[in-house]
Amino acid sequence: MSTWLLAGLGNPGPEYERTRHNVGFMIADELARRARASFSAPRGMRASVAETVISAAGVGVPPGERLVLVKPKTFMNESGQAVGKLVAFYKLAADHVVIVHDEIDLDFGQLRIKFGGGDNGHNGLKSVRAHLHTGDFYRVRFGVGRPTGHHAAADHVLATFPKAMREDLAVEVQRAADACESLIPQGLAATQNRFNS
Repeated sequence: MSTWLLAGLGNPGPEYERTRHNVGFMIADELARRARASFSAPRGMRASVAETVISAAGVGVPPGERLVLVKPKTFMNESGQAVGKLVAFYKLAADHVVIVHDEIDLDFGQLRIKFGGGDNGHNGLKSVRAHLHTGDFYRVRFGVGRPTGHHAAADHVLATFPKAMREDLAVEVQRAADACESLIPQGLAATQNRFNS
């Protein structure tokens, strides 16, 4: 059984829970809920961690690969500290790491699953790349759309989703969790064909 690490990126604290920047946390929470796995905070790891398995039948369904779900307790721009420590602890190669994050260059709810690449101005990805010393990991990019008018991108991603979008958000988080469930057992090409929009 090999081990995979899936980190949803976000900011800790209740004031950030419903913000666009925290969709990575929302998707990690949904995967943990499906697997009936609980997050705990291992000493020295600067993250909340839940362990389960993932197979073609979904998360929490053995037999399959071990899956470590991670929500960094650092702020977004220091996400790599937590991811790097856990990758070292589990002795993982970068190609067994999946980072789930918000993406302003995609319309709301659009998904792009890819392997490798730059950070595209995303500070969480920049930090992960710096701590893993490579960009060769998987990314599940969740579209949150660009700000309208003269709003700054930082203000946009730190704003909460409007109430009118919450029902659609729940549906899209489910779909993103489905994509994460597909990626490890089914592979990149099959998952891209099914979920990239």
